[in-house]
Order: sequence, then structure tokens, then C-alpha cells
Amino acid sequence: MNNPNACIYFYHKGLIKYTGVMLKGTMEVLTDQKTKDMIWRKGDTMFYKGGVTDPDYCVLRFTAESGRYYCDLETESFTIE
Repeated sequence: MNNPNACIYFYHKGLIKYTGVMLKGTMEVLTDQKTKDMIWRKGDTMFYKGGVTDPDYCVLRFTAESGRYYCDLETESFTIE
């Protein structure tokens, strides 16, 4: 929580080609009950036995600022405004 810098990566590995996108930005840890209630789903008790009020349960909010797209051995960087 001392360093908000974050990166996430999504990809699809097809039979012939591989495509991916990396997003760079910041991550926030949200622990307020309103946000936790909004995201909570019935089956989440499998992971958080204490339910929506479990002290280990939190919500991560990622804000993308830039990224890079990859496909067919080529990349393209972009910014998000």
C-alpha cells in the first residue's frame, strides 16, 4: 500500500497468434463497507468465510494511465486520457 504503481496484463493465446495488452497505472485498496457491499457476490464466502465484513476482504481499484498492445511480434504503446 506504500507504492500505488501497478500493472495488469491480459492476453489471448490463439492457435496461430498471441495477442496481449499491458496496462500501467495506479492501484488503490478500498476497505469502505459501501464499496465492499457493491462488489460482493454470494459465492465469495468460499474465499472470505467472514462474509462481506471479513477483515481480509477488500476491493482493488485500478486506474490505467498508459499501456502497450502486442500482436504478431509488434508492439504499440498508447496513453489513456
